[in-house]
Amino acid sequence: MRVDRFLSNLPRFNRQQVRLLLVERRVSVDGVAVSDPHHEVREFSRICVDDEVLQAGKPARYFMLHKPQGCVSATADPQHPTVLDLLNEPDKADLHIAGRLDFNTTGLMLITNDGQWSRRLTQPQTKLPKVYRVETQQDISPEYAITFAKGLYFAFEDLTTQPAGLELLGPRTARLSIIEGRYHQVKRMFGHFDNKVINLHRERMGPLVLDAALAPGQYRALTDDEIRQV
Repeated sequence: MRVDRFLSNLPRFNRQQVRLLLVERRVSVDGVAVSDPHHEVREFSRICVDDEVLQAGKPARYFMLHKPQGCVSATADPQHPTVLDLLNEPDKADLHIAGRLDFNTTGLMLITNDGQWSRRLTQPQTKLPKVYRVETQQDISPEYAITFAKGLYFAFEDLTTQPAGLELLGPRTARLSIIEGRYHQVKRMFGHFDNKVINLHRERMGPLVLDAALAPGQYRALTDDEIRQV
């Protein structure tokens, strides 16, 4: 949100007062005086007029989790443990999942309270690859890679998937890279060849790679460099 809009939304300031506050550089965002009405502020920004705090802001939080099997990608579930149950963090209700995984799918999961950041990571428009290691019940032929690269038609959604990359790692093991997150997409893609996926593990989302030091169920905060990469 623009800083002038944030101030104008407060009942105490009209538009003329907001313009004057900015011209006089009486508004500060995260400790820096601003005069540009287009300056972006977010829920994490500390916004002051003179010495009065109008929004204290809150810390942005970003976590990488190695999701184990048998865990629900949800904030709450009456029957099964959730990925948030694995986090020993305060105010977990403020957190959300950036890119869900199925119940028995393992691997990289990102959890944050920054909606703008998670949208950049997961929206198909950004074309950030989601990379999975796939194990199947039957052999994977070279035809799979050709078909996936062209896109598959999903009748339920009446759409054709975006081109996907497939790298064979063994007769029944492959690395798949997709830029979408359709419902059960990976399983449905291999299901096109009547080949059941028996193990699915997400290795990477965009530039972020699952930390090899994290055992299933473990997590850590992202580094500043990792956060900025998205």
